[in-house]
Amino acid sequence: MIPKPIEVKTVKPYVISVKYEDMTEGTWDVSYLLSKPIFKKWADEEFFAKVHIDKETFSIAWDEDIELCPDTLYLNIRGLSFEQWQSEQIEYATDK
Repeated sequence: MIPKPIEVKTVKPYVISVKYEDMTEGTWDVSYLLSKPIFKKWADEEFFAKVHIDKETFSIAWDEDIELCPDTLYLNIRGLSFEQWQSEQIEYATDK
């Protein structure tokens, strides 16, 4: 299971910092999403600063309409595909 996010905050407009329970952390520039109409709300800096972790789904969220998948962000921060991450987990489990 991919670790859950434990902390998220804005770094600057359209950039968030995310930390996961395995202490993986990194920043993610989400400005590439601005071309999609739903993300136009991010133009309001106060709204963008409201980023949080949804307590039920652990998604990176701003409101009930805007959420990002924490697993996708985790894999992107680590620079891995899901298959690569899965392979790491299998290798780690068999090394014990």
